[in-house]
Amino acid sequence: MTAPLPPLAEILAGTRIVSLPLATRFRGVDHREAALLEGPEGWAEFSPFLEYDDEEASTWLAAAIDFAWNPQPAAHRSSIPVNATVPAVAAADVAAILARYDGCRTAKVKVAERGQTLDDDIARVRAVREALGVEARIRVDANGGWNVDEAERALHALSEFDLEYAEQPCASVDELAEIRRRLHDWDIPVAADESVRKAADPLRVARAGAADILVVKAQPLGGTRRALDIVQAAGLPAVVSSALDTSIGLAQGAALAAALPDLAYDCGLGTAALLAADVVDPRLVPSGGAIPVTRPEPDPSLLDAHGASAEREQWWRARITRCHALLT
Repeated sequence: MTAPLPPLAEILAGTRIVSLPLATRFRGVDHREAALLEGPEGWAEFSPFLEYDDEEASTWLAAAIDFAWNPQPAAHRSSIPVNATVPAVAAADVAAILARYDGCRTAKVKVAERGQTLDDDIARVRAVREALGVEARIRVDANGGWNVDEAERALHALSEFDLEYAEQPCASVDELAEIRRRLHDWDIPVAADESVRKAADPLRVARAGAADILVVKAQPLGGTRRALDIVQAAGLPAVVSSALDTSIGLAQGAALAAALPDLAYDCGLGTAALLAADVVDPRLVPSGGAIPVTRPEPDPSLLDAHGASAEREQWWRARITRCHALLT
């Protein structure tokens, strides 16, 4: 933290809990819950996935507090180019997903979904290539779902679609280093996500030569400044992404992307397009392939319309309380 931690009572007084329906099932859920915090600098989001323990979630709370209570680093740009995110849907559903991403010429396609096959992945990526054309960029994200041999086989099969990179093809840093070695002659760069944001040492992946690109997210890395420090120390190009945030959370990702001196890749900050509803009007969805760097405020009527149940409200406030205690 760059400033004293605000009292718990102050945080809770400005907190609203929301539950937003998804347009397409994602990560096994059809609603996205989030805690929105209002501080002196504006609104921020605390939305670790429900399966994360309090220790991991406390880093997400630190990021939200930093964004809502502290001024952010200077911006180098006023808009952020973003990719379309294609969940592990059937190939026939790809065009409808892409239609939600106005002007996006890069797509990140989820692969290695549990219960699906490599043939499903190939069909999905082929559908994206056919929809976007030969000039578009396609990256795939396995979320660590393959072992090294599976990743090698899958990425060789997918290489016909001219992949921009493969994100977290394997779970461990050692596996990433090995698959990166095996892919060298295929010219498929490896990007690390979970090996950065879920690691006790987020720089290990860079020291091990296990990635060509870092995927960084403001919430799980503890805020904009810590993410910037990690990118600088790693010395690798970065892609700023999100964790299926509301428009409030995406604004923090946009602030991080704006603060990077160099932005070589389109960012994964267009995921509000996967929500069927949001707390901001207009929503922070791609227009012309980009989103603005802005600090939106939630619409009170949308907060009311999408408020979580009393039980879930209590659950989230208890979680904030526990995570705040871990930060003191």
